[in-house]
Amino acid sequence: MKFETTPAFDSDVRRLKREHLATFKEVVRDKFAPACDAYAADPSTPWPASLRVKSVQGADGVLEMTWSFASPDGRATFELVTVDGELRCRWRRVGDHDVFKKP
Repeated sequence: MKFETTPAFDSDVRRLKREHLATFKEVVRDKFAPACDAYAADPSTPWPASLRVKSVQGADGVLEMTWSFASPDGRATFELVTVDGELRCRWRRVGDHDVFKKP
């Protein structure tokens, strides 16, 4: 699955500490990207429980995932969109629990 980002996500990434960004990238590479590929192949495939993927309340079509439970409390929001007939993951926000203010 291909990934794309929003300007808000890009701004959030620039504010992350280097080590937090490294953790986020590792989780995406090792767990999230394979889960997205599995979902694209079969939407009934469950997300890994360790990522705690669920819908964001009050934001239709926006999902959240937890990439860290320690410092920082790492969260990211995303949506699955179709572009030219292809399913993609659009990252919306990344950081701590504050990302839910404007997911």
